[in-house]
Amino acid sequence: MGAPHRVVYGGVGMRTNVELNDRLVAEVMRRYRLRTKREAVDLALRRLIGEPLDAHEALALEGSGWDANLEELRESRTTPS
Repeated sequence: MGAPHRVVYGGVGMRTNVELNDRLVAEVMRRYRLRTKREAVDLALRRLIGEPLDAHEALALEGSGWDANLEELRESRTTPS
């Protein structure tokens, strides 16, 4: 059995040059423990279109959840009069 591989665009790869915001890419790489900019862009595109994550991608999200305080959010709401 061969090594697992990822199918991109139905087996058709696409190569392009784009200018990326280095700060945003670095943050995505840090949050999701990604090693390359390519992985960061691939994850962002997959999340944007809503494609299900594979097991590796899902595990990479561990610990990246929402970090706000729900109680503070609830208390900050204004109540209707």
